[in-house]
Amino acid sequence: MKSRTKAKTVSRGLRIDGQLIGRIESAAKEAGYTSPAAFMRAAIERELAGRESGVDAAEERIAASLDRIARGIRGIRLGQQALFAFVDSLVKTLLTCVPEPPRDAYDQAVARGKARYDRFLKSAGAGMAGDSQAAMKELQQHGKDD
Repeated sequence: MKSRTKAKTVSRGLRIDGQLIGRIESAAKEAGYTSPAAFMRAAIERELAGRESGVDAAEERIAASLDRIARGIRGIRLGQQALFAFVDSLVKTLLTCVPEPPRDAYDQAVARGKARYDRFLKSAGAGMAGDSQAAMKELQQHGKDD
């Protein structure tokens, strides 16, 4: 036959004002507890359980936020890879299809190319403020749909 031993209990003293003691006693009686001490033990248990579940919920929210951020970063990375692949293909096509200028017109062609490149950079910079963000989002969304 097993012998049952009571778990070791520790007594703690609390200083509670008369008004709070009255509220505790009436709440214990209304809830059907055998004593105000039983009510206080149950209240402490509920509070401790509630705090632990609150921490778990906060951890879950943080983990979900980190997952959303990671998915966003992956989408941006895929968009950048697609953009690089596009630019790489475009440059290969241009270098293959556009002939070199003749030697006597080479310096003039380089000067015109630099002027066109400067205009291109100004145009690209102006476009960065508006439509490029929408284009990047569209590219990201297209990558997610596939």
